[in-house]
Amino acid sequence: MRTPSRQAATLGRNASQAVPRTPLSKDSQLAAAVKALILSGDREAAREKFGDLVARQQRRAVRIAYHYLRDAHDADEAVQDAFFKVFTHVTTYREDLPFEVWFTRILVNGCLDIRKARARRLRWVLPLGGPHESTPPPEPVAPQPGPEARLMSTERAREITAAVDLLPERQRTVFTLCHVGEQTTGEVSRALGLSEATVRVHLFRAIRKLRKLLASADTQATV
Repeated sequence: MRTPSRQAATLGRNASQAVPRTPLSKDSQLAAAVKALILSGDREAAREKFGDLVARQQRRAVRIAYHYLRDAHDADEAVQDAFFKVFTHVTTYREDLPFEVWFTRILVNGCLDIRKARARRLRWVLPLGGPHESTPPPEPVAPQPGPEARLMSTERAREITAAVDLLPERQRTVFTLCHVGEQTTGEVSRALGLSEATVRVHLFRAIRKLRKLLASADTQATV
């Protein structure tokens, strides 16, 4: 049976070994402040504070959305919709979780919904041009690269996006924040509440898995 002094010593050692809680990022603090203002009924101040949050996230959000959609108009629509959803549901935000991860998940889900809607539209539009259709399709307004280069670029982008979608959630989040959101491993570490070494491991595994998936796709394309 342990004596009180030994129990106290054991508790002391356990306390000293406890991992300190990662401080909230600036964006997480802003989101928590917006939530508090809305709950207190001060929506005008909440909108003003939310504007600061939008300004900090805007560029990164556009890069992430464009990575998934490859269309500037669709990417802008996805970003605006994500910000609207965040403000509308910010009272459900948990202050102990990184805002960047919560927002990125909302944004990516919105991008995937747009891609699904785009695919549904194509299924309805493509059959309209029957074999007896005499009117040529409209030419694109903006100058475009050659057909072969455009096809290769589009197909490669689709392969990369599809491969990223197949990654485990944590690897996908780390890869998206680092390579699409252009955050450092230190910033991602603070956002996710993980050690920087753990973030680097997830990033390494994500890149290794992506290389295998893309290599497999290349092999199947040449068969």
